[in-house]
Amino acid sequence: MTLVQRITRVLIGLGMLAVAVMFLSMPANEAYTIVIYVLATGLTIRGIKDITFYFTMARHMVGGKLILFQGVIILDFAFFTASLSDVPKIYILMYLLAIHAFSGVVEILRAMEARKTVDGPWKLKFSHGVINIALALSCLVFIRHSKTALIIYSIGLAYSAAIRILSAFRRTAFIVIE
Repeated sequence: MTLVQRITRVLIGLGMLAVAVMFLSMPANEAYTIVIYVLATGLTIRGIKDITFYFTMARHMVGGKLILFQGVIILDFAFFTASLSDVPKIYILMYLLAIHAFSGVVEILRAMEARKTVDGPWKLKFSHGVINIALALSCLVFIRHSKTALIIYSIGLAYSAAIRILSAFRRTAFIVIE
């Protein structure tokens, strides 16, 4: 990872941390719609980024079509998330529960796969997966409270920011072929 990439990761992580604190300090009704649109905007950017990456480079790669499919699915989730601004908050909690549970299971499976092949970095992925599952369980436990979606999204955002900042300072391994 280059110095510019490390600085960018730290700045994005600090921005995410600031947004999480801002969400926690706002009234629930205002922050609720802003959270939905921030989430939809982030998913839109990620989906467009993946689709652009497919058309510029990944179509020549083995398994490149998976990146296209991933981009289209993420873009669909972005449009779906943007349409959730008028539905009751319990549906948002169920949506948040599903997102955290799915990403937690995927991170844990990726960590177990990395544990078999590489010695060190699997622990951070595993902890990220466990935290995502804990957030999903807290969504399930506190599903009747109206401010729960805001608190859980803010905690998840703050944790992702901390992981992003930590990963910027971690040494990257590279392979030398002689």
